[in-house]
Amino acid sequence: MTSKGMATASAELVLTGISKSYGSNVAIRDITACAPAGKVSVIVGPSGCGKSTLLRVISGLDVPTRGAATFDGQQVSGVPDGLAMVFQDYARSLFPWMRVDKNIAFPLGHLPRHERAARVQEAIDAVGLSGKEKLYPWQMSGGMQQRVAIARALASHPKLLLMDEPYASVDAQTRAELEDLLLTIQSRLGITVLVVTHDIDESVYLADHIIVLSKSPSIVAETIEVDLPRPRDHITTKTDPRFVEIRSHVTRLLRGGAVAPDAPSPAVSKAP
Repeated sequence: MTSKGMATASAELVLTGISKSYGSNVAIRDITACAPAGKVSVIVGPSGCGKSTLLRVISGLDVPTRGAATFDGQQVSGVPDGLAMVFQDYARSLFPWMRVDKNIAFPLGHLPRHERAARVQEAIDAVGLSGKEKLYPWQMSGGMQQRVAIARALASHPKLLLMDEPYASVDAQTRAELEDLLLTIQSRLGITVLVVTHDIDESVYLADHIIVLSKSPSIVAETIEVDLPRPRDHITTKTDPRFVEIRSHVTRLLRGGAVAPDAPSPAVSKAP
């Protein structure tokens, strides 16, 4: 598969003053941030801070109490065209009675048969599942099932790929392989990616741009531009002093601690 076969268009996502309350419970408060076009952005925050709530608002699955999300120049009011999403629980997102190729093809029923088949094969090749097309999900490992979920998202030719803690349910080795898979696909296709995670190492390893959230009701503590070179790998990148520096900075932010005035600082900016 070449990048010519799949969509390479991308679009910027802009969040402006987003708040979400459930009755008297304020989940997120005045979130202003952006996910630049053609980059990997990561939202990182402590458990229970409202990361998944924010992602539901971004995807159009929930309506903000205040503020707005704008994608590809249009305000989000329902699930926007050009958006695909990968969830944490791959076991529930796949149909166990459908083979791999049918799972991937499921959202493409509106397309002509030949185009649908071409997109399915492109996506299968992109995630390294060639030869596995006729397996059922229950015949595959957790990591392979998540590859199927990613392939289904890619088959829709998204401009924006949202991922809600996509690797939280797999073992450490599989997680590392899937992180590298994401970076390879994103580099090849140039799509905009937004990942939600609570894993600090993952946020720094994947991101061009980190959005750090505070404890609930969450606000944007800081945004961080990650200037680590690409391509990245788990040995070279994670032993780079710059990686350690940024990871330490994010850790201090998530623990609510102040950064020492004389400490080296990554490229940090307040949310726009």
